[in-house]
Amino acid sequence: MTEAITESRQTQYLELIQQLLACPNGQEPEVLDAQADLLDAGFVQTLVQVSTMMAHENNPDGAKFLIHIAREIAKQLGLYPQTSNDG
Repeated sequence: MTEAITESRQTQYLELIQQLLACPNGQEPEVLDAQADLLDAGFVQTLVQVSTMMAHENNPDGAKFLIHIAREIAKQLGLYPQTSNDG
C-alpha cells in the first residue's frame, strides 16, 4: 500500500506547505481544497517531517501549525484513529 514518493511529488508537497505557511490566517482550507489531489498519506508524512525540522530550528509555532494540519488531513483520509467520543 505504501508508495514511493517521487521527487516531483515531494516538491509539490513542499510548495503546498509553503503556501499554507504564507496564506492569511483562516484561508488554509481554500489552499488545501485547491490542491486536493496532493492530500494523501505522503503529504501528511511530509507535513510531519517539515514540522519536526521547524521545531529543531526553534519555530514551535510553525511546527504546531503543520502538525495541526497533518492531524486534520489524516482524519479526513481515515489515517488517524478516531477517539471514542467522535460519535
